[in-house]
This record gives sequence, structure tokens and C-alpha cells, in this order.
Amino acid sequence: MTQPKIGPLHNGFTQWQYDGSGPDRRQLFGPGPASAVIQQWELDNPSSLQRRINAVAGFLRRNAAKAGALTLAFAIGASVASGPNSVAANLQLRDSLRRTERELHARQGELALARQELARMSQVMDNSARYAIPADLAASIYDIARAEGIDPRIAFGLVNVESEFYHKAISPKGAVGLTQLMPSTARLLQPDLERADLFDRETNLRLGFRYLREMITYYKGDVNLALTAYNRGPGTVDQVRRSGGDPNNGYAGNVLRATN
Repeated sequence: MTQPKIGPLHNGFTQWQYDGSGPDRRQLFGPGPASAVIQQWELDNPSSLQRRINAVAGFLRRNAAKAGALTLAFAIGASVASGPNSVAANLQLRDSLRRTERELHARQGELALARQELARMSQVMDNSARYAIPADLAASIYDIARAEGIDPRIAFGLVNVESEFYHKAISPKGAVGLTQLMPSTARLLQPDLERADLFDRETNLRLGFRYLREMITYYKGDVNLALTAYNRGPGTVDQVRRSGGDPNNGYAGNVLRATN
């Protein structure tokens, strides 16, 4: 019977060979199949790599159930994460709703502005037709009155009574422009003002309505007293009232009547 033996190789390793000759003689390493002895030796003396492979395979066999459960849990989690009740889906839906709300508020704001502009244009055109004045003048009176905190209806009535919408009007006492301001009164509101500035539409309307606003504040919201003081002066109104008289001279009624 042939016996295997170990022969040295030039590179320091050994090689198992058969000792003998005959039909059983085969190369133990190379193209030929390994012998039963070599196979048994490999089983009894596994390499470090083989030991690691065997260890991994054993671990997988022992933990196959756990791995299957983890895989199933991952699959279920992935499925739930894509469903409508998941946290991720809820967060995405919430962000979408917030964007929609912001867009809706923006559209509502635009609609409110459009309604305000429509109301403004309606008032401008109505007063332009009512007083037979240019639309641009009506727009200036309306816009400046709103900016100065005056009811536009009172503003139109005041300009109508004071100057009949003539921007170059001058009274016998020296009052100037659309709102018939005295230059001395106007300089209380704008110290560097020149008399010629009161012929400018925007300047005259702005200072005239601002003065009326101050009178309304001074008389604690009493529009009738404020209009009377605008016409007669607050000093005269206060003096008449202190003496027990009635300062009303019909001016306030004329202005307010024009608003009806």
C-alpha cells in the first residue's frame, strides 16, 4: 500500500506526496483530485481562514431565526414609513399644509388689498363726479386725508367749502390754497415753509388736513368744535366757550352737510 509522505519545497513549504508507484500514484497537489488522507487532514487541521469561515457559517446557522426576525422588522418598518400614518409621512404632510396655509394667507392678503383698492377707486370716482373735479385731484384729497387720519368725506367737504377745489384761491385775510391755510398757521407745522409752497396741491392738502387732525385731538374728538376752530381759530373758540358762549358760526355744519 502506498504511504503518503511530506516532501520539502524550494519555497519553504511542504507538499504531500504518495510514496510508491503503480496505478494509485497521483499528484496530491495540482490538477488531480485530493486523496482521502489529505481531505481528512484538512478537516482535522483547518487553516485560520477556514476556521473563520466555519465560525461565520456556524453563527449564521445559530442566529438564523434572529436574522429573519430583524429582516422582517426592517421590511415592516420600511413599509410603515411609506404609509400615511408614519412619522415621516406626517411631517411631510404637515410641511405641505403649512406651505399651503402660507400661500392661502398671501392670496387672502392680495385679495384684501385688491378690495381696498377697489373701494378707493370707487370713492375717488364718486367724489370726482359729485364735485365735478378731476379724478387726480379727487385721488390726492382721498389719499392724503387717509394718510393724515381724516375721514375722506370730511376732507372733501372742507376743501369744497374753503376753496371750491381751486388750488390758487386766496382769501381777503390771506389764507392760501385748497384748504385755505394762513401761512403763519402752516409754519407751525412746517417751519421752513414759504408762502408760495401753499399753492402746491400736495403740500397744501397735507398741512391743512394735519392741522384739522390736531384740532380734533385738541378737542378730544369733537369734530364740530374742531371744524369751528379750524375756521375761527382755537384761541377764539376757547375764549367764547370760557365766557359761556357758543362758538358755532355755521362753518362746521356747512362742511358736514357736504358729506351727506
